[in-house]
Amino acid sequence: MTRILFISDNSQKVDYFNSVFKKNSYDFSSLSDEKLIYEIISAEMPDIIIIDSSFNNIKLINKKIKSVNENSIIIFLTNPNKIEKEIVKYANAFITEDMSEDLILSTISVNLRMKNALEMLSNSNKDLADSLYRLNALYDTSSRFSGTLDKAKLIQFMIEGMDKALSFSLTCTLSLCTEATPVLILDSLYELSDELIEALKLRTVLNYNSINKEEKPEDKQLDITTLKVIKHVKYPASRFTFNLFQYDNMFAPISLGENLFGCVEIFKETSFTAEDSTCFQTIAQQVALPLKSATLYQELIETNQKLEKLERLKSEFISIVSHELRTPLTSIKNSLDILMSGKCIELNSNAEKFLSMAMRNVQRLSGIINDLLDLSKIEAGKMDFHFAPTNINTVIGYVKSALSEVAKTKGLKLTTKESDNLPDITADSQRLEQVLTNLVSNAIKFTPEDKEITISSSLVNSKDIQINEYFKDSIILKNTDYIMVCVKDEGIGIEGKDLLHAFDKFAQIENSLSRKAGGTGLGLPIAKQLLEAHQGAIWCDSELHKGSKFYFVIPVSTNLN
Repeated sequence: MTRILFISDNSQKVDYFNSVFKKNSYDFSSLSDEKLIYEIISAEMPDIIIIDSSFNNIKLINKKIKSVNENSIIIFLTNPNKIEKEIVKYANAFITEDMSEDLILSTISVNLRMKNALEMLSNSNKDLADSLYRLNALYDTSSRFSGTLDKAKLIQFMIEGMDKALSFSLTCTLSLCTEATPVLILDSLYELSDELIEALKLRTVLNYNSINKEEKPEDKQLDITTLKVIKHVKYPASRFTFNLFQYDNMFAPISLGENLFGCVEIFKETSFTAEDSTCFQTIAQQVALPLKSATLYQELIETNQKLEKLERLKSEFISIVSHELRTPLTSIKNSLDILMSGKCIELNSNAEKFLSMAMRNVQRLSGIINDLLDLSKIEAGKMDFHFAPTNINTVIGYVKSALSEVAKTKGLKLTTKESDNLPDITADSQRLEQVLTNLVSNAIKFTPEDKEITISSSLVNSKDIQINEYFKDSIILKNTDYIMVCVKDEGIGIEGKDLLHAFDKFAQIENSLSRKAGGTGLGLPIAKQLLEAHQGAIWCDSELHKGSKFYFVIPVSTNLN
């Protein structure tokens, strides 16, 4: 029923308006005592307030009414012949003493509709403001989630986001991912007794069991006696009682697919709205994805650490074994040298044949050990380099002299096509000889007899270098001049899909000829890392059964000292 308060000390006016409003089902009352008027409007503001303009202290009454509710509806009863300008600014409408009953009721009705419309607008604005505030809280929380891979911080951001959006009394957050054992994080408005904490622990275990009915072996077990509690209290001077369990509450798991990171329960003394529930569930779901990412990132770090440890152990093992093999191998080689010299005993042809075979295999084994040692040094960053001005044609000439006889014994022709007047490069000449020796040795190994192997050198600019498409993503050249060396053979060739694997450690291209040729598969990986130490690069072009071209480049203007 619409409540109308008439402020007047004129009994005749009071009686008249009382008869008008009562017979039209309005709740009508009148007051003339200022203190009582203020008490009434402070306790419950009437729907309509009609003020007799002849009432004393009318300005003071208006100020008091507006101080309680600035949107209150005030109608002034005035003399039809005189409306005071001073009260116009306070009025929503006016009625006069000679106005008909229908017109008075019509004025009241119009102002009631206006009041209802204003209240609806005010409520809508409030709801909109609340929605915008929650959206801002969700956006801010989501932004904080995306800024870290620390799981403890993600849980903290979730709780802070809920506090900002929902103003909870208490949150109980079970975290299964921030520490080695499950943790119950209590964020409370007031202090909690030990008995209440034990009750909350039991409630959390029951909640966890309700969402984890199908336990897997890897799931963390919850034990109320060992469940760790982390407590944060805003106002320790006050204390919650067991009445807390009569508060309104909401519960949500923190999960993504089959991954369960915990659960969260929130308590609030006042009732949660549907919008509160949506906001709560959204935040609990939002945190699951970054928690999953953080878990994967942590697993990746741990896996990398294990791999790095295994790599160090492998390198140390290779280094130790290689050194241990080199000592007896040196003694065997020295003994074979003495025997083959004929100083100990006269050798017949069969003995010389077998001793030569043994020497070749000792030399082969020595090469394998040297490759293993070089690889372990490179990976450990302990390879020594002695950089100095070097002419690549000098290196090519040395390698040709060293391997021409080897190529000849296999029925191959080893030739060179060196460009004249090539500028010097800053390089370790012995390491470049090692690179080129590996490339030429491989060409000899995989090229059938009566074929030709060619070593060429040239000066090229980076923009004119054509790198095979399989290597373009892994090779980046500076905008400068390079010395390019190419080892071309007419051997078995390599399929396109296998080109990149040719530079993998211990790799050999799988075909009968390569298996027959043997080897460790370390020559090309070592060459690649030696060239990278010179700020150079290596790649190859090849076609199956039509031979291969191995290229390497070293920048001309490089200072590596």
